[in-house]
Amino acid sequence: MLVLVVYDIPHDQRRLKLSNFLEGYGRRVQYSVFECFLSLEEMRQLHQTVKKKVKPAEDNVRFYWLSQSAVSQVLTIGSPPPEKPPEVYII
Repeated sequence: MLVLVVYDIPHDQRRLKLSNFLEGYGRRVQYSVFECFLSLEEMRQLHQTVKKKVKPAEDNVRFYWLSQSAVSQVLTIGSPPPEKPPEVYII
C-alpha cells in the first residue's frame, strides 16, 4: 500500500534527521512529504521508529494509508504519479 508521510517539524536538526531517515523508505515528493510503498507491518515499524525520533509536543507527523484504488486515482501536476519502486536495481 502507499503510505504518505507528512510532517511539520520546526527544529532544523530533527527535521533533517527525519527526512534523511525517510529517504530510506520512500520517495520525497515535496519538502515535507514522502511517498512510501510499504506492507502493513513495515508501516507499523516505521510509525514506531518515527515516534521515537520526534517530540510530540512540538512536532507534527502524519501517516496516510492509501488503497490501490486510491493510488490509481491520484492526479499530479509537475511530477510523475506515485509508482512502486523497482524490485531490483542493476548497478
